[in-house]
Amino acid sequence: MRRRFLLLLWLLTDLALFVSAYVIAYFLRVGWILSSDFPLGPYMTAVLLSAPLWILMLLVTRTFGLTRSQRSPKTIAYICYACLMGAALFTLNYYFLNGVSFSRLLLVESLFLSTCLVLAWHMLFEKILRTSLRRDPPAFPTLIVGVTRESKRLIESLNQHQNPLKPVAILDGVGAKEKEIDGVPVLGKLNILEETLAKNRITHLIQCSDLEQSLNLLSACRARGITYMLLPSVLGIIERDERIESLEGQAVTVVSPGARWWAGLFG
Repeated sequence: MRRRFLLLLWLLTDLALFVSAYVIAYFLRVGWILSSDFPLGPYMTAVLLSAPLWILMLLVTRTFGLTRSQRSPKTIAYICYACLMGAALFTLNYYFLNGVSFSRLLLVESLFLSTCLVLAWHMLFEKILRTSLRRDPPAFPTLIVGVTRESKRLIESLNQHQNPLKPVAILDGVGAKEKEIDGVPVLGKLNILEETLAKNRITHLIQCSDLEQSLNLLSACRARGITYMLLPSVLGIIERDERIESLEGQAVTVVSPGARWWAGLFG
């Protein structure tokens, strides 16, 4: 319920910001009056028709992903691209509805305002979202399987960045000396997996070791509707240059041989 409310709030505020940016740009261009030479009504009609399509572009690029960082270069690029396409859609809508063009400066101002406002809001809302989702009881209680250097680094990173996936318990295939890692209790071995999943109402499981237990862990997750995740280090991939791609519809893990940064644009 908490997650759905926050997502709905996020979508509605984004729509409001997009429309507001174009309204502000209108009054900055014509003055704080209702111009008869450039009526507000047809202008707003074009804006309101463009706004849902703009939101759809953000949805398609998974910009509203709860675990996605809104400060990452990829997310910023997606938002800038969506705002650019939103301006193009607005231009087309206005022209086809009214048969006339309008000020190019107005279009530039609208694009600039919508991009800046949405970027700033997404970065602010990310903090609100993560704080709310991690508040007890957490929206996404996460089980970590395996006590390794990679799992310790992962737990510290999730906690440090207030990721919505909140580690609440750790299990290890052979047992571990540690009683807790960054405040997260190490409960024991995998023989108490079912009990741990039920007691902590786990929504996500991240496997960090014990490759031979993969099928058992995946089966348990499927039986309970839990999201299963696997660290590449479990497969021996430790360089952190892997990526998931689609090969004729089949998901594959790709590790490129030290290619240059621009090679990914064509690979």
